[in-house]
Amino acid sequence: MPKTIIEPFRIKSVEPIRQTTRAEREQLLRAAYYNLFLLPADDVLIDLLTDSGTGAMSTHQWAALVEGDESYAGSRSFDRFRDSIQDIFDYKHVIPTHQGRAAERILFSVMCKKGDIVPNNTHFDTTRANVEFVGAQAVDLMIAEGKQPGLRHPFKGNMDVEALETLITRATRDKVPLVMLTVTNNSGGGQPVSMENVRQVSAVCRKHRSKHVG
Repeated sequence: MPKTIIEPFRIKSVEPIRQTTRAEREQLLRAAYYNLFLLPADDVLIDLLTDSGTGAMSTHQWAALVEGDESYAGSRSFDRFRDSIQDIFDYKHVIPTHQGRAAERILFSVMCKKGDIVPNNTHFDTTRANVEFVGAQAVDLMIAEGKQPGLRHPFKGNMDVEALETLITRATRDKVPLVMLTVTNNSGGGQPVSMENVRQVSAVCRKHRSKHVG
């Protein structure tokens, strides 16, 4: 496979950044109590905190932004967005949110109540917070191999299907309003989930008539 020595794209705008010294970074980390969320962005040279797409936009994204219809109602931009979602997922109702955590807040406030249990391969931090905010319990069921960093395994993000079966059986169907499968398993180190595992989790949910949310 050929290797490139330059980036295969043009940079159309430049934003100056500041490179800190090791001593400055150590002081900044101590001042932030080693919590990366408390670091000022201006002091970060290479930002690897999230994969949520906070970097530069492509020419197509900028063009779509300019062409977007910002009408208060009846926007053609929303029609295009809704049609794309319905074409891919075949969902009748589409509710746009600015981020997944906002969608989670809506989902769990509707689906869960105090005392419920929500299984997941591994809950992301905001997902767990939204589950627990309504009084439900977030349970992580990642496979044992996913908890061993030094072990080589192709799908360390998989859910423990047997543990899921046991949990639903013991808790009863009424206490498990939905089952989540986070793909990829972000809080488990961004590890992948196999399609076979997705099918197995879905089969358990269908067996217990539980709502399966991927």
